[in-house]
Amino acid sequence: MGYLEAVILGLVQGLAEFLPISSSGHLALLQNIFEIRGDKVLLFTVLLHVGTLVSVFIIYWRDICELLVELALTIKDLCTGKGLRLAERPVRKLGVMIIVATIPTALIGLLFNDIFEGMYLSLTAIGIGFLITGVLMFLAERMGSAHKNIEKMNFRNAVFIGVLQGIAIYPGISRSGSTLVGGLTTGLQRPFAVKFAFLISIPSILGSVVLELPDAVKEGVDPQVFGPILAGMAVAAVSGFIAIKTMIRIVSKKKLSYFSYYVWALGIFTIAYGFLGR
Repeated sequence: MGYLEAVILGLVQGLAEFLPISSSGHLALLQNIFEIRGDKVLLFTVLLHVGTLVSVFIIYWRDICELLVELALTIKDLCTGKGLRLAERPVRKLGVMIIVATIPTALIGLLFNDIFEGMYLSLTAIGIGFLITGVLMFLAERMGSAHKNIEKMNFRNAVFIGVLQGIAIYPGISRSGSTLVGGLTTGLQRPFAVKFAFLISIPSILGSVVLELPDAVKEGVDPQVFGPILAGMAVAAVSGFIAIKTMIRIVSKKKLSYFSYYVWALGIFTIAYGFLGR
């Protein structure tokens, strides 16, 4: 793998991870088109996820620092018998909601990962995933004004969003798009729905890295591609930063339909390419 391929894959990963167009679907499509074996780029794929995490930390570093401080205070309150006190501490409640949303995501990933993993080799399955993502964005575009902030959010909302995030392990279904639709469906304010979608991506991406890293290390990597790997990670971080900023503006302006048209066209192309390429 050369620098050009690494930069292209890093760009696709960074943009598609946070724009509602499915990074997994795009990378799987590229691997099918260029006949790249997944086990040959497993470590690179894992490190691209690390690169996209960097962009989330840069944009939401204040929220992340507040959540970490609140975690320490929560442990202190529990040890001293004061309880969770969620109604009094919005940041603490946000942290709890992130954990609650992560649980169904993790369960779906652990139980059905092997099933969905096989679909990454099927262009038809990937294409269907793109079409589903288009429908999700079309629905999100038409969601009315919502009123819920973290104070009004409840556990059912978090579980529902987590389930939709778990379903996004299907290739071609956007994780950010699914969680955004989940947030808007449950009545979250648009800016908060975007923020929550990106914050719950942190444990999701970290979990993916932890699960895939042992196999990636076992596969090994040629020392000569360390340079391209670092370049791909850097591009993923920069493009991820741009994608998050873009997503925040687009959701506020209700312009998600543009993504619907794109992934619908891509889905039709992917399915057609799968049939014609046989």
